[in-house]
Amino acid sequence: MSKSIAVFGAGPGLGQAVARRYAREGYAVTLVGRRPEPLDRLAKDLTSAGATAHVITADLSDTGATPRLAEQIRATAGDLDAFYYAPTPNTGFVSAASLTPQHAQKFMPLIFYTMLALVQEFLPHMLEQGDGAILTAQGGSTVQGLPDMSGPSPAQAAQRNYLQALHAEVAGKGVYVGMLYIGAAITNSAFHAEMEKAKAAGAPVWEMPTVDPGHLADLLWTMHGTKGQPEAIYP
Repeated sequence: MSKSIAVFGAGPGLGQAVARRYAREGYAVTLVGRRPEPLDRLAKDLTSAGATAHVITADLSDTGATPRLAEQIRATAGDLDAFYYAPTPNTGFVSAASLTPQHAQKFMPLIFYTMLALVQEFLPHMLEQGDGAILTAQGGSTVQGLPDMSGPSPAQAAQRNYLQALHAEVAGKGVYVGMLYIGAAITNSAFHAEMEKAKAAGAPVWEMPTVDPGHLADLLWTMHGTKGQPEAIYP
């Protein structure tokens, strides 16, 4: 019986690359996101290559709907052997000086609360079988606060703190918690597209390297397979 992974946030950059990487390794893949059309296209690509793929549309900012989402996943794919959680908020960054409690709070459900609820749903099975993985990828501002990049970053830092603690608790029980932090623009991602658009318009943008999402997906797969250090920073 093949193993299963859910990709929460199967966007055009790293999310899709993770789905493709795990599909190549024989995992049945469940794609979860807001918009059905790109998910359906990716599922069609995966199945045409011989993989098993399922599509579930969901608003991951609605934490209260997580139990129903977990039921849908179990009904189609069974209990998960792994999940990757990295949905991207629609809104952008703001300066730390202008960040209000209300603005900071709106990022917490999507970035932190729903992931926490998903851990509660799927971690017990992983612990019972003595094997599993919880994976995430976030921007480098999660690790180091940067000017004009507040907003989602404090919520991502809260997620990181929780996952560090979770890793310490479950690593000895066969469950790997892996966190990848990326200080580069991922090609094909919405962020990379916006950066290129701003450059073309002559607007000032952060100077940073670019990286192929397939390379990052390979890195996450290696982290999972070796179950070594819980965190990696690219580059």
